[in-house]
Amino acid sequence: MSDTEQLIETLRKNQEIAQKFFEIETSVLSILNFKDFLERLLTEIQDKRDIPYVWISMIDKSNVADMIQKAAPSEILTERTNFIDREVFLKLINNKTDPILVNDGLATFHALLPRQYKHHIRSLAIAPLTLDGEIIGSLNHGDHSAFRYRPDMDTTLLKQLATIVSICLSNVMAHERINFLASRDSLTGLLNRRVLEQVLEREFERAVRYRTPLTVVFIDVNDFKMVNDRFGHKAGDDALRYVATHLLRMTRGSDVVARFAGDEFVIILPNTPLDEASELTNRLQTFLINHPLDFEGISIQVSISYGLSHIEDGTDNAMSLLKAADKMLYRAKKKKSAKYSQL
Repeated sequence: MSDTEQLIETLRKNQEIAQKFFEIETSVLSILNFKDFLERLLTEIQDKRDIPYVWISMIDKSNVADMIQKAAPSEILTERTNFIDREVFLKLINNKTDPILVNDGLATFHALLPRQYKHHIRSLAIAPLTLDGEIIGSLNHGDHSAFRYRPDMDTTLLKQLATIVSICLSNVMAHERINFLASRDSLTGLLNRRVLEQVLEREFERAVRYRTPLTVVFIDVNDFKMVNDRFGHKAGDDALRYVATHLLRMTRGSDVVARFAGDEFVIILPNTPLDEASELTNRLQTFLINHPLDFEGISIQVSISYGLSHIEDGTDNAMSLLKAADKMLYRAKKKKSAKYSQL
């Protein structure tokens, strides 16, 4: 092949690569859902560029890392993301945003590689990503061949892709923050009542369709007004946050915890029969009784009452399930009040 023919062939290949990068960029530009954005990005790069290994490395405890870990369960994200210490990562990339191509001494970069990829990759492309001007991680490509990514190759298109991905991440994060604020209770960070009702409708329909158990727990904080009156509203806020924190910690990832109103909380327990839900609420009660809230050096006893309802109770819609749990809570409070009045 003559030099002219070689040049033409090189230009043709570069044009094909540029076109594929453009297609990848346009396919993710309009996606504002965090999980969908990352899944599409990783699969599009792998498919269009025929790259065996494509994954994201994120600086641990960064905003994006937190968002990935809080995103809806995803097989793709679980396999194709890894988290790395900030200092270790910045040292590997020399604290620069220029792409790095490596086909020798890959052991140095093992911290970047998901465990299942470490013994298969012979060359590596690392494209640092930024958010609001700060390095947050990298988009990585790996190949079986040591010749796929050589240090002497041009990285212009890879840097351009990393820039586009960084811009998209900024847009997605902004959109997710808005959605988060719209769906969350500002004091506790739990889901708010509006979203709770939407989720309950969905879970009720699913339980009916697949004939699976569904239990709802309605909770309120005992003597909450007394806490406010005696220790002040800041103590009351801390008590609500304290309860919310432990409701989240003691439930499963598939459970839904929300603040209903005031000192009332609701837990939706999919695939959970009544006896298991009762065990959970007993554990919650016992934990809170044995672990008082430490408010500015003052020990405040925080306890809860609860009511349970189950889809097998004959409820015909999601809201009646919620009302049934509320009714059981009222009975529990009334029974407790009657017991104390007799003492």
